[in-house]
Amino acid sequence: MSIEIQSIAKHFGAFTALDNVNLKVETGELLALLGPSGCGKTTLLRIIAGLETPDAGQIHFHGEDTTDRHVRERQVGFVFQHYALFRHMTVFENVAFGLRVRPKHTRPSDKEIKRRVHELLNLVQLDWLADRYPAQLSGGQRQRIALARALAVEPKVLLLDEPFGALDTKVRKELRRWLKRLHEEVNVTSVFVTHDQEEALEVADRVVVMNKGRIEQVGTPEQVYDTPATPFVYQFLGDVNLFHSRVHGSFTQVGEHPIPNDSAVAYVRPHDIEILREPNQQTLVAAVDHVRTIGSTVRLELRLENGDPVEAELSRDAFALNRYTSGERVYIRPRTARVFAEDFTI
Repeated sequence: MSIEIQSIAKHFGAFTALDNVNLKVETGELLALLGPSGCGKTTLLRIIAGLETPDAGQIHFHGEDTTDRHVRERQVGFVFQHYALFRHMTVFENVAFGLRVRPKHTRPSDKEIKRRVHELLNLVQLDWLADRYPAQLSGGQRQRIALARALAVEPKVLLLDEPFGALDTKVRKELRRWLKRLHEEVNVTSVFVTHDQEEALEVADRVVVMNKGRIEQVGTPEQVYDTPATPFVYQFLGDVNLFHSRVHGSFTQVGEHPIPNDSAVAYVRPHDIEILREPNQQTLVAAVDHVRTIGSTVRLELRLENGDPVEAELSRDAFALNRYTSGERVYIRPRTARVFAEDFTI
């Protein structure tokens, strides 16, 4: 089931939540809507579901206009951030709920409902909890039950709104890997909302980066991270250092990229900063302020002669070969960069 979003606009009073959004979700794709709070990603998800009505534009499911169809007619499964499980129902009854409330002529038999629910609980690896209540489950278990309930009605589209936002870091990572495997197994067209860059890059087939009601870039995780289309995407997807050509007038190029004019800015990831003890024509002088070991990497906080801060990251092995210390004078050189100007991008 493909989804085509055509010129969607949505306003809440004077606030523009979505501004002429166009997007195509391919059949069987797992797509992430990524962006900061207030960028419009949840509003777009709710419009796809039929929970919100757009002010302009159309939503097509597999080429068919569903813009004015009620949420019940769209055959979507929706998973909320805070589970939304019925506390007075067992796990089994929560998953069975969507099947039991179907109109009589489409409602499965009790035997079929039982088979379907146990099949789904096995799929999410929680069949052994069928008789428990939501209050007896962990956060990760509740979210997997919420997902099983969404899948019970055999949706053509699965929509997830910050599905792991209420969970701790360790459980989030476990469920990200689990969701990716589950999607490969059920192969239903899925769209999920997140503000977690790592989550989007790890799970999604494609990532849609949104900002202020507009789409900044659409691409595979590798494309949006390695070749950001705009300065916003570059800064949102991980740490970045900014080199302003007006400040660093002698710094005529960054890596292989010449700075084209006096208003250009070079964006460089911390792991792309090379640290040297001897200068050359393409280096800047810096002092080491702090050295911090964080897991498998060592982060160096540096300060240029003009006072600008720069962050660099090294592997532990690379750091062990040099052992930079606080207060030491060094020279830095970006290995690679992306340069943006007001009317210029490379």
